[in-house]
Amino acid sequence: MAKTFDVVIIGAGAAGLMCAATAGYRGRSVLVIDHAPKAGRKILMSGGGRCNFTNLNSTPANFLSDNPHFCISALKRYTPQDFLELVERHGIEHEEKAAGQLFCRDSARDILDMLLTECEWAGAEIRLKTPAESVDQVGTSWRIRTSDGVVECGSLVIATGGLSIPTMGATGFGYEIARQFGLTVLPTRAGLVPFTLTPELKQQLSPLAGISCPVDVTCNGEHFREPMLVTHRGLSGPAMLQISSFWQPGDPIAIDLLPGEQPRDVLGQLKSDSPTLTLERYLARTLPRRFARAFAELQGWSGPLQGYRNADLDDIANTLSGWTLRPAGTEGYRTAEVTLGGVDTRQLSSKTMAATDVTGLFFIGEVVDITGHLGGHNFQWAWASAVAAGNVA
Repeated sequence: MAKTFDVVIIGAGAAGLMCAATAGYRGRSVLVIDHAPKAGRKILMSGGGRCNFTNLNSTPANFLSDNPHFCISALKRYTPQDFLELVERHGIEHEEKAAGQLFCRDSARDILDMLLTECEWAGAEIRLKTPAESVDQVGTSWRIRTSDGVVECGSLVIATGGLSIPTMGATGFGYEIARQFGLTVLPTRAGLVPFTLTPELKQQLSPLAGISCPVDVTCNGEHFREPMLVTHRGLSGPAMLQISSFWQPGDPIAIDLLPGEQPRDVLGQLKSDSPTLTLERYLARTLPRRFARAFAELQGWSGPLQGYRNADLDDIANTLSGWTLRPAGTEGYRTAEVTLGGVDTRQLSSKTMAATDVTGLFFIGEVVDITGHLGGHNFQWAWASAVAAGNVA
């Protein structure tokens, strides 16, 4: 005999657990199932193990989607302050790093434990190591065949996440369910992901591996002023992760190595005032010394400023303000923090996250075509979309 619940949620990640607690507190009987052996594995690894659980400055402008207005409703009705109040009720110590970015002071485990506690208090049952094998709609009910038997429910919530970090169990199961019941799934790709470089450029930049410096990176009309990290594989750090969501294969990226500075004016003045100064020493005033030395060598800049013509200084300033290169690609889903694309929001209710043409079917979190910038925004979407669904499922 199939056991019956009011709500079954597939996926015990951030969105799934938040939705389970929300629905449970309404008096609904809730079951969460997940094929993974542990709940919330991405929560535990996020933010360097300290979970950047929201961003106080999160607005709809911080999200990418083919239907950009869709996220407004859920984000307005469940704000970063709402989640922060929950965190503080549980006595979790936190700190603000970059503007608005809130992290656990101790461990990401605090956020996961909070969600599991909320589910327990709300009476939601969680079954791990329990993959869903098939999903069918029977009249107005849902029948889910799992490795642990068959369960039925009136509301089915898909919170399976995207394709990022497959080693942690990510699959395309949520997209398969969407297609099975007639919903469109927009093309997916890795987002918030490091760039790889061509072999030649990788070799040229290898002396810079391990160096981080603040830059302003631009691609396809978008730009971010954040730190860049040169790695043995390519370019990473917040600046590169942010711009990767706007990059398409073959696109160039332009990197301003001295954001906020007018290098042509400065170089002209230095040539007059300090003619024996080298470009390496000029760059080392702002950039890490090892970066300044290696980048000057990479560009073939040697000798004092007095040896450069004005036209040379023009070219140098243009390079420093817009060092342009074409990444070979990205590291893909293996290291991507999020998945761009997903279930088309045009077929969902922005107020409830329910499929408009399929009774009792909901999609929340990363499986949906809503992707946030780096810095806690994707968690905020998980919380907001989960509460939107949990309040009605």
